Amino acid sequence: MNISAVDASNYFKGLLLLIRKDRKVADSEIRLMKRIGKALGFEEEFCDQAIKGILENEQVRDLPPRFTTKDLAMKFVQDGLVLAHSDNELHPAEEEWLKLVAELNGLGVQWFSEKRQKASKEVTPHPHLEVEQFTVDELKR
Repeated sequence: MNISAVDASNYFKGLLLLIRKDRKVADSEIRLMKRIGKALGFEEEFCDQAIKGILENEQVRDLPPRFTTKDLAMKFVQDGLVLAHSDNELHPAEEEWLKLVAELNGLGVQWFSEKRQKASKEVTPHPHLEVEQFTVDELKR
């Protein structure tokens, strides 16, 4: 799937916002965020700094991302659920935020509930991430 640089940025930022929802960043979340950043073409140092500073950075507004397509929003929510479950605990604030993203992007509550249940049963050390199937469109950077 080809995505724009703006969508790639919103994807990464949105998942950063998600990992700070429970006010702690687990090692499993750090590992996944590094994979996500790499898949989106961001420099390793940039990703490290963004992850390290997300809890303290009050300049980052906590707005849920709106994507250019429903398909991309679906993939974001699915990756968000994988990320949120990676520490073996789906915090209520993480769940509510992902539900808000789903609603904002026109995804149904039933769809979200089904994906949430599926993600809770598929917690693995090296989970599948939708983002690793993306190609960021260089022409739109």
